[in-house]
Amino acid sequence: MQTHVFKSDSLTRAMQELVRGYGSDPREVDLVTSNLIEANLTGHDSHGVGMLPRYTESFLEGGLIPNAHIQTRLDHQTLLALDGCSGFGQVVGHEAMEEAMARAKQYGSCIMALSNAHHLCRIGAWAEMAIQNNLISIHFVNVLSDPAVAAWDGSDARFGTNPFCVGIPLEGHEPVILDFATSVIAKGKARVAHNKGESLPPGQLIDHEGNPTTDPVHAIRAPFGALRAFGEHKGWGLALVCELLGGALAGGLTVHEYPTGRRVGNGMLTIVIDPNKLSPGSVFVDEAMAFIDWVKQSPAAPNSEGVKIAGEPERQTRIKRLRDGIPVDDNSWQEILRAAASLNVDPQLIDRLARE
Repeated sequence: MQTHVFKSDSLTRAMQELVRGYGSDPREVDLVTSNLIEANLTGHDSHGVGMLPRYTESFLEGGLIPNAHIQTRLDHQTLLALDGCSGFGQVVGHEAMEEAMARAKQYGSCIMALSNAHHLCRIGAWAEMAIQNNLISIHFVNVLSDPAVAAWDGSDARFGTNPFCVGIPLEGHEPVILDFATSVIAKGKARVAHNKGESLPPGQLIDHEGNPTTDPVHAIRAPFGALRAFGEHKGWGLALVCELLGGALAGGLTVHEYPTGRRVGNGMLTIVIDPNKLSPGSVFVDEAMAFIDWVKQSPAAPNSEGVKIAGEPERQTRIKRLRDGIPVDDNSWQEILRAAASLNVDPQLIDRLARE
């Protein structure tokens, strides 16, 4: 399978041209593109530019509304409920986090519920946004799309990949960013594997009859199978919590009643905390770093690089891809070019810009 490697700046310019095809204003173009490129740079290709064909299908169906902004449903100072109005998650997620962070800085904490957002993409991006403001954030997210993940001891798909994320700033040190789907892998990783012609490792997927399989086609095309939750009953339990908090509580909508189509919606319940108000001085950072340093002194396990703290692999991958380029498999690239054409954007222009 052919793989293209693009410089991040060149790929950014190409994707900006594609996003303009939605009719997006300049701010939206920048927010959407930078968010997707950052996902690729950190190694999460499942949430990178390869999402644009799905966004395009959703837009053409009317499930994605360009240039939409958040609307406030409830404002009780430290308790916010916001409606994403089916707007780009990269935009409404950014706006929602700005609101929540402002309240956390003023009052010490904020609970923010965001409903009706189009795909919020890599949830770690919102944790990073809080970290840049020296704020802790915790995120529970449900996924409103065709179910893709099986419940523990179930044989078909009943919920989404339901991400969970925590971002912890450690002033003067690298932050801790824990960001994962509650499925063994994100559905987008199955899409990437399928496009590359690769199999999935055993234990990640079942087919439409509930039998184990390694062929990612069962996550991509009918008759659909289902991804497994990570950690058996424990991952399923956390996925359930994300559905109830991010979906039923924050968004008032869970996957069981969601209409079919190409739209990918998210509900997100976010807790933002100012650590300086909760733990003044350096006690928190000093104790956190003492623990992290102690853990990292553990001798490396056989055939491993030693202990890494959540967020380290992404930072290392980012450095490498800024230097060496962003890989995109040919199937994904052809899907992107076809998406451009359906938006009346010249695919040859997209291809040329990406290769400059």
